[in-house]
Amino acid sequence: MKIAANLSMLFTELPLAERIMAARIAGFDGVEIQFPYELPALQLKELLERAGLPLVLINLPAGDFMQGGAGLAAVPSRQAEFDTALQECLTYAAMTRPLCVNVLPGRLAEGVSREQALESLVANLRKSAEAFALLGVRVVCEAINPLDMPGFLINTPAHLQTLLERVDHPNCQAQLDLYHMARQGLDVATVIRLLGSRIGHVQFADCPGRGAPGTGSVAFEPLLEALQAVGYSDWLAAEYRPDSAGTSNSLGWLEAWRRS
Repeated sequence: MKIAANLSMLFTELPLAERIMAARIAGFDGVEIQFPYELPALQLKELLERAGLPLVLINLPAGDFMQGGAGLAAVPSRQAEFDTALQECLTYAAMTRPLCVNVLPGRLAEGVSREQALESLVANLRKSAEAFALLGVRVVCEAINPLDMPGFLINTPAHLQTLLERVDHPNCQAQLDLYHMARQGLDVATVIRLLGSRIGHVQFADCPGRGAPGTGSVAFEPLLEALQAVGYSDWLAAEYRPDSAGTSNSLGWLEAWRRS
């Protein structure tokens, strides 16, 4: 399988503009960046071309989400802000050509019922899926564990499966983060089988600790086999926190994974 470096968590000892080449030198096949918008789209395109790496995934702008807020996608009163974020991301993606765009559900906003939030989220995911399909870009959506992120709207694989069924669009799939499933104590291989062909992108970190593979208790080999068994042969993105020794010293797992 192809391995991508999440540059929002790896190589953070370097400026963002230098992380792409660092990932290439380290042996990664591609990169993803949660929120790349500090770099002009043309500059990012040139950096990717110079390194010879594809941009695997970016997030759609999410308003105040990273500051602890509800975000945009599931807040009815922020529809205009979401539409602006969608247009910004479409323009950015037209130049940088990510393979996937992640639309974050966000947190349940004060004064909004869960069903109201889900109705907004479903409509916005469907709108995004249709818009990005014209660029050949896949839209994905993820579940995040409530221990690390209380209040997040979508936590479990069942939540995610039901959401995708409601969206009912071929260009909207699951972003499966193995760490977030393990953090909840779930049988991750069972989660993989449940989501099956709906899986459009995979991220990983060990658990507990969200460190590199081998720093926790997750047995990754059977999970990679489970992914292959459901027909997933696309990208695996390393989204973990290196320890104080830095990213380069955390990559002992990489070569074996690239051969898997």
